[in-house]
Amino acid sequence: MTKTGSHDLRAVARQFQICGEFRHAEPYGNGHINDTYAVVYDQAGAPVRYILQRINHKVFQNPPALMENIHRVTTHLATKLADEPDFSRRALTLIPTRDGPVFHRDDAGNYWRAYFFIEKARTYETIQSPNQAYQAARAFGHFQRLLVDLPTPPLHHTIADFHNTPRRFAQLEQAISRDAVNRARLARSEIEFALRRQPITGVLLAAGLPERVTHNDTKLNNVMLDDATGEGICVIDLDTVMPGLALYDFGDMVRTGTSPTLEDERDLSKVTMQFQMFEALVRGYLASAAGFLTEAERRHLAFAGKLITFEIGFRFLTDFLAGDACFKVQHATHNLDRYRTQFKLIESMEQQEERMNQFVSEL
Repeated sequence: MTKTGSHDLRAVARQFQICGEFRHAEPYGNGHINDTYAVVYDQAGAPVRYILQRINHKVFQNPPALMENIHRVTTHLATKLADEPDFSRRALTLIPTRDGPVFHRDDAGNYWRAYFFIEKARTYETIQSPNQAYQAARAFGHFQRLLVDLPTPPLHHTIADFHNTPRRFAQLEQAISRDAVNRARLARSEIEFALRRQPITGVLLAAGLPERVTHNDTKLNNVMLDDATGEGICVIDLDTVMPGLALYDFGDMVRTGTSPTLEDERDLSKVTMQFQMFEALVRGYLASAAGFLTEAERRHLAFAGKLITFEIGFRFLTDFLAGDACFKVQHATHNLDRYRTQFKLIESMEQQEERMNQFVSEL
C-alpha cells in the first residue's frame, strides 16, 4: 500500500532521512488518536521497517510543541541509557526530515513523524500474566525515574488540563446538560453513577503531590515487551508526556492492567479488578520508582487506580454524549461500551479498596 485516504505514504516517507527503496506501508497498531503505519524499505536487499505517524492535530492542537517535547525526552533518555545493553531498543528514536526538523508538515496541513522500528518486541492489548503486569509497571516507573532530572524549562502541556479531573467532570456536566445528539436517554443510570462519585474528583489535586514528568497514557500496549525475555524494554506513544502527577501514570496502569478484558468489552460479567494483577503492578512500579516517590504519593497509590478509571470512563461518556468528537469509534455505541466497562471496573475496585490499601501499606 502506498496510499491511504488522501495520504500518499510514499511521498510522506520520502521527506525523512531513510535510505533505500520504499516497498510498502500498512496500518499498524490499534491507537484511538493518531494514524500509524509500518513502512518497509529495501536496504541492501533486506526489508527494514520504520514507523510513520500522522499526528491528529484536532486532538493535539500544537504539534510543533508536542514534537519539541518528544525530541527533548527521547534525547534525554538516549543519553541516560547509553551504557545499557541493547540501548537502541530501550527508547524511541526520531528520524529527522531531510531538511533537519523532526516532523514534516504536508501541503494539506497534516503533521508527520518517523521512528526507527523496534524489532523482536511487541505490545499486548491485555495483560496475560502477573509477570507482564510487573514488567509494564517497572518500565513505566523506570521511564519516570529517568526523567526526574530532565533539564528545564518544563515540557509543554500538549493537552491542557489533561488530568484535571474536576475540570474534566465539569465538561461531562456540560455534555449532559446540552445533550447535543439526544443520547442522554440511553445512559441515564450511567450518568447517575458518575454524578454520585463527583466528590472524589479533586482528591489528588488537593493532596500536595509534587509535579513530575509523566507519560499520561500508561496502557500495557504502550510498553514493548521483549519477545525472548518478556522484559519491558521500551515505553512508546509519547504524545502526552508532559508535567503531571506520578500517580496519574500508576492509576492508568491499574485501570488498564487489572481487568482481563478489553476496554470495550460488552459482557460486563467478565470485567473485574484482578487483585494479583494489582499486586504485580505495585511491586513492578515500586521496583523502579520507590527511590523518588514521596510518602504522600505512596499513600495514594491504590486510590489513583480508582480515580483515573473514573476519569477515563466519564471522558468516554462525555464523548458519547457529544457525538464521538474525540475518540475513534467503530460503531454508534462504542464509547458507551467503553465507559460501561470502566464503571464496572470501578465497582470491583470499590469492593476491594480496603485490601488494596492494606497491601500498599504493608509494602
